[in-house]
Amino acid sequence: MPASENLTKRQHQVYLFIRDKIRHRGYGPTVREIGDHFKIRSPNGVMCHLKALEKKGLIVREPNMSRAIQLATEPASQRGLPLSGRVAAGVLHEAVEQTERVDFEELFDNSRKDLFALAVKGDSMIDAQIADGDYIVVRKQKSATKGDIVVAMTDDNEATLKRWYPERNRIRLEPANSSMKPIYVKNAQVLGVVVGVVRQVR
Repeated sequence: MPASENLTKRQHQVYLFIRDKIRHRGYGPTVREIGDHFKIRSPNGVMCHLKALEKKGLIVREPNMSRAIQLATEPASQRGLPLSGRVAAGVLHEAVEQTERVDFEELFDNSRKDLFALAVKGDSMIDAQIADGDYIVVRKQKSATKGDIVVAMTDDNEATLKRWYPERNRIRLEPANSSMKPIYVKNAQVLGVVVGVVRQVR
């Protein structure tokens, strides 16, 4: 374990500040933010503290990346959003649970417990700029507003990504693809509402 007991008072304060930013905001502070917070005028003064924390095994830093400070004591398996499986943007598929995680720390607060990610399979949502192979970030909730893009689960344990339209005696799961028809179901459960899309450059 890192020797945190060997820190100076200021090093310990800087470490706690970094840890708080990473846990509550999702990414580490910049050198300037640290300097402003502790009234350290010189960037070199901040760097001395960061180098000391790195040497003592409390943080790791990526070269040439301003916010790439990570906690060495945070296991990599706990970083990022849980990848809860793949969701069909097309025909319905059985929902699959996964235990992987994906890290979108520059875009989303990874520490939030109400967010999870899904890999998209299919092209029924392409007119909503959601394509096969994209990742969607979903906020967990059990209800949705008419027209929201949701991850919905049917009574047959099948999950799909569609726009949500509750109707009188049924639910219309509407694709965002003019060549595809809606799916009508008697019952469906909202698992969450899409709050972001991440596309990998291929």
